[in-house]
Amino acid sequence: MEVKITSANFEKEVKNSETPVLLDFWATWCGPCRMIAPELERLDKDMAGSIKIGKVNVDEEAALAAKFNIEVIPTLVLMDKGEIKKRFSGYATAEDLKEKIK
Repeated sequence: MEVKITSANFEKEVKNSETPVLLDFWATWCGPCRMIAPELERLDKDMAGSIKIGKVNVDEEAALAAKFNIEVIPTLVLMDKGEIKKRFSGYATAEDLKEKIK
């Protein structure tokens, strides 16, 4: 399930999540971000229940983007129990993402 992540709900939705969370740092004006969105939706359906997709709009959540040192978007950060496990930037297909997450 895709969830909008903000500074206000970060602790609840990411740090205290029962499942790993794939954070998608994106912006409305970013072409590659719009291209990866349907791939993330596909990944979300394929991995339903085993992962949560968190969407972080870097324009609305500049503090969160800074906390994660986001310099390029889209950047995806896989977190489990509040710890960063993997990080990758740029466009990828749902299949590519599944491989990177494993």
